[in-house]
Amino acid sequence: MKPRTVFTLPTDAEATVPPEARGLSRDGVRLLVATPSGLTSTRFAALPEFLRPGDLVVVNTSGTLPAAVDGRRPDGTPVVVHFSAPRATGGGWIVELRVPDGSGPVLDARPGERITVPDDARLTLRAPADAHPAGVRLWAADVVLEGPVEAWLNRHGRPITYGYLHGRWPLAEYQPVFAREPGSAEMASAGRPFTDRMVTDLVTRGIGVAPVLLHTGVSSQEFGEGPQTERFRVPPATARQVESVRQAGGRVVAVGTTVTRALESAVDEGGRVVATEGWTDLVIGPDHPARVVNGLVTGWHTPEASHLLLLEAVAGPALVQAAYRAAVAEGYRWHEFGDSCLLLP
Repeated sequence: MKPRTVFTLPTDAEATVPPEARGLSRDGVRLLVATPSGLTSTRFAALPEFLRPGDLVVVNTSGTLPAAVDGRRPDGTPVVVHFSAPRATGGGWIVELRVPDGSGPVLDARPGERITVPDDARLTLRAPADAHPAGVRLWAADVVLEGPVEAWLNRHGRPITYGYLHGRWPLAEYQPVFAREPGSAEMASAGRPFTDRMVTDLVTRGIGVAPVLLHTGVSSQEFGEGPQTERFRVPPATARQVESVRQAGGRVVAVGTTVTRALESAVDEGGRVVATEGWTDLVIGPDHPARVVNGLVTGWHTPEASHLLLLEAVAGPALVQAAYRAAVAEGYRWHEFGDSCLLLP
């Protein structure tokens, strides 16, 4: 199913470097606040001004892994291997092969193909993890090495990047202030503009901040795929805070689609958020609208991305369309180092 939000992304709309390299602080990126009463353009540092005492901001504490590793195919062709996530069952990892310039995926690999990677590790493609007419993008792979894959990535990997970025940036640039537990293939970027100072400001205004965990897989979904199965955890204290805020009439504001997915995956049959841990394959959209989250901090997603369906499920298609129309017209920047949006339906 395609999202109802339609727009054309300008060719110069991508954020090609971190905001600090553009002379901005983390919270100096632009923020578009979208409510039924209108749209407001401001800076991210002003976000607390648009929330109310009694609201709850829920953040993702997942840290970013250096999940890109150089490799070679059996014929010597160089590739970059993106380590997306451990497999939910059966062992091994889900990986993606990319061309070295970051412009797209390698789609002609075959089962049994062995990719040469550093430190005498063995990476063998076993079975497609997705299938499309153009080829296979994600693979279930066996990974044989000494010690945990995450430790090996820390020695040999770097942050995942794509062709729109200029240069390479250290892993610290890809860590939100909330990052505590490494495990995401790519940064949970909605949380990047937050600072320690802003968290203090939220708390002093009577706005709560609560953690969840969701480790994200690779986001390079050129074929419009839905989200992958991902690991998540909603702690007991957060579940209690969410329910307390809901009962008191406050808003539950998720920082990113990852937080939204985690919270909505922890809703029981009675509609309450309960402490939950495991894997989620929940797809939030027209067939499964958001039941708990009623505010959302988000970056800007590309046309027809499945994330737009989630935004529409939280804020409604009309408000999301209005926000995107304004963002394009006003020159907002896209992708992980870009600008932000606060949807408050």
